[in-house]
Amino acid sequence: MENIETLGGSQARTLTTNRLIRNTYTLLALTLVFSAVMAGVSMALQIPHFGLFTLVGYFVLLFLTTKFRNSGLGIVFVFALTGFLGMTLGPILSFYLKTPNGSQLVMQALGATGVIFFALSAYALISRKDFSFIGGFLFVGVLVAFLAGLAAIFFNMPTLSLAVSAAFVLLSSGVILYQTSAIVNGGETNYIMATVTLYVSLYNLFLSLLHLLSAFSGDD
Repeated sequence: MENIETLGGSQARTLTTNRLIRNTYTLLALTLVFSAVMAGVSMALQIPHFGLFTLVGYFVLLFLTTKFRNSGLGIVFVFALTGFLGMTLGPILSFYLKTPNGSQLVMQALGATGVIFFALSAYALISRKDFSFIGGFLFVGVLVAFLAGLAAIFFNMPTLSLAVSAAFVLLSSGVILYQTSAIVNGGETNYIMATVTLYVSLYNLFLSLLHLLSAFSGDD
């Protein structure tokens, strides 16, 4: 009897995990498409750079998404958040596309982002290794890199800005591993929050790679 109950519990956990994975990646795909559309709209309308308003809008929408993560409103705020971040990409992409080889740089950054994401996600999903031990390191690393990024902007320090971009490439990659592992091993049970974490990681990874590629090409 105990073995049957154990087997039943294992099957239930597997079904729950598979449903979480399916919901997360479905929602992530939809938000990426929506974000791309909003970036295109932003570029077409020639909306200026959002500046610090990006941070304000991001944290407000992230708070609302987190608050309503267990209700239908959570979906609404996920699209509001990713759509807003997509719009902030518009001015940035417009800037890079005006530089020599800008289209090539954007495509290279996009391709590299996709390869890194799929490789790390596949590894975490297939190996099912528990990467929860890197959670504390990632939290501290993101906080330090974020503050360093603000310093690089306010004090106009290009070298520090490049170092921050390199750090965010590594940290974003780590977050992808961490979050995917959490989905597989039960550390994350809410597909809305899992989607947001993965989306933000992709957003930061893409922008960081674009910055680095542009700098090393001599176009930045």
